[in-house]
Amino acid sequence: MSNRIAVTIDGREYTIIAAEEAEYVQKVAAHVDSQIKTVIEGSRVSSVDGATLAAMNIADQYFREMQASENLRRQLKEYLEEGAKQKLEISELKREIFKLQNKK
Repeated sequence: MSNRIAVTIDGREYTIIAAEEAEYVQKVAAHVDSQIKTVIEGSRVSSVDGATLAAMNIADQYFREMQASENLRRQLKEYLEEGAKQKLEISELKREIFKLQNKK
């Protein structure tokens, strides 16, 4: 189901049609608005240039987060593989202990 959500970005009203809830869309719009204001604040760039630079900042944040996420996935995979190896080793040691106990 699509929702029509009114948002304000850089002083302009937009109607966004989205499947997401209004609260989420408002949060995204507020982030974009904040990024544009940060770029424009104290500089002499136009709204269009400010929006472009803000988009660059947001894309940079996105790619950095994606890289961090990939690093965490890789690290988690390594930990899981190491855990599986340790589990196998424990199983083998338990068998060895069982064999040694039954020799008596």
